[in-house]
Amino acid sequence: MAHTYTVDVLIAGAGPVGLSAAAELRRHGVDCRLVERLPGRLPFAKAVGIQPRTLEIWDRMGLARAAIEAAAPLRGQLMYVNGREQARIDLALPPEVPYGFAALPQYETERLLEEYLASLGTAIERGTELLSFTQDQDGVTAHLRTASGADEEVRVRYLIGCDGAHSLVRKGLGLTFEGAAFPEEYMLADVEADWDLPYGYGVRSSHRADDGSTDDLLVCIPLPGAGRYRMSMLVPPELSTLSAPSARGDGVAHGLEGGRTPELAHIQAVVDRLAPSPARLSEMRWSSVFRISHRIVDRYADGRVFVAGDAAHIHPPTGAQGMNTGIQDACNLAWKLVLVVRGKAGPALLTSYDAERRPVGEEVVGRTVRHATHGIETDPDNPRTMMLREAQLLVSYRDGPLAHSPYGPADAPQPGDRAPDCAGLTTPLAAYPLRLLDVLRGRTGHTVLLYGADSVDLARAAEASRGAGGPLIADERAHTPGSPGPAAVPHTIAVLAREAPPAAADTLAGTLAIPGYRDAAGEFARLYRPDGPTGFVVRPDGQLGTRFPLARTAAALTDYLTALSATA
Repeated sequence: MAHTYTVDVLIAGAGPVGLSAAAELRRHGVDCRLVERLPGRLPFAKAVGIQPRTLEIWDRMGLARAAIEAAAPLRGQLMYVNGREQARIDLALPPEVPYGFAALPQYETERLLEEYLASLGTAIERGTELLSFTQDQDGVTAHLRTASGADEEVRVRYLIGCDGAHSLVRKGLGLTFEGAAFPEEYMLADVEADWDLPYGYGVRSSHRADDGSTDDLLVCIPLPGAGRYRMSMLVPPELSTLSAPSARGDGVAHGLEGGRTPELAHIQAVVDRLAPSPARLSEMRWSSVFRISHRIVDRYADGRVFVAGDAAHIHPPTGAQGMNTGIQDACNLAWKLVLVVRGKAGPALLTSYDAERRPVGEEVVGRTVRHATHGIETDPDNPRTMMLREAQLLVSYRDGPLAHSPYGPADAPQPGDRAPDCAGLTTPLAAYPLRLLDVLRGRTGHTVLLYGADSVDLARAAEASRGAGGPLIADERAHTPGSPGPAAVPHTIAVLAREAPPAAADTLAGTLAIPGYRDAAGEFARLYRPDGPTGFVVRPDGQLGTRFPLARTAAALTDYLTALSATA
């Protein structure tokens, strides 16, 4: 039976995760609708930490520059106990990592993503609420209530629930959401502080009782603007909402609570007790009481319906992991939906979303609970590993269903790992060296990188990549769903070894119209560790799909693309 679909994908919830899913789908030319029950962006600095991995994702989209111009740097954290400095953590990363840690209020993140989405011709349907949905083997029927109060029934191929900790989509699927709430309540405030602490450093100051427990706490995260911070602290008894019933009635105590609103005097009193230096607060933009829970669903998908972000996992804000994890959920799912909607891969590919992302969610929930309970300073990993993990640069799908055929040194980036950025790539037409992110920026789909010193070998491999079989394409251009679309040819880029003659790039460009970049600084070879002439496939989400000897380019790409389309 033929079905008429209103749109390919419906996304419920226009926070950073829903916006990211919509942006990735539209960037690849897939139609979607993004509905949000709230009439506008909330002016709250809730999620504020932007991880380096998120900036890399935004770089691929062409959004990183706008983000770094709006954000403030996060340089480290000063930690105090009972008025004495206990540690100073500097957020330092290896020099090959292109971005540092940043702070950006959530409403600014949403503004940037919303403007980006608008540039692709899609607007948020504000004041429109998802009321219910049903699914069958061919699609999803969703019931909406629009801003005018009218009820609307829509038929879509897929539904993504990015509708937060109290997700209707999660409840509609009957997913479990196991976990618990922390007993403490907190105050949250966006204020300006006049003090002499170093710019770009957060503050965690606590009071430890005689029995070793923490009975007072102040956490300050710098925001863009002179002396501006998001401060959180324990709630005094007169502002407690613990005895009030949950407004949602679902037992999930997470996020901003109703009830009394903290005043500047409440915040100032805690700062007077715990700040490491005298501080006068002013210009409070907003404040609230909030609760924290830790929960995760038993699966990220059921049939044609998916959950992402807080709808799938919630946890303490320690390390600013939540929103960033949700954005990666969205990017992981979006490129797979693109291929399935276009008929380039079978629906079985979508099962890899849960297989790849749920282990990441489980690890993040467990780690943030440990850090919130025992302190990040008790993390057993060495400082370098801990920093890379907090930056979300160690997220890997090596154990997932799409990672296969490891090749080269065991400690080299393997299928499923993040594809490292690198500097020092040169080309005859640019008078300055480029980064790999510069080369990949704006591209969609899978990209093949061919590394070698011999232009003849690279040319043969490039021709082989053009003729590789498989139903996938790299440069996904917008077209009508169901039409044949572009030819199934991976986009290919040659990276010439440092010892290759500079003219080799001209040979590739002139004879094959293949972009050629010389690894003039040797950074690509150092970070990717090719085993002789080697090929790499970079997935649309910036993870490595596979790596292979250059002589096997045609067979390796055919194997990879065929396996991807037939994922069980």
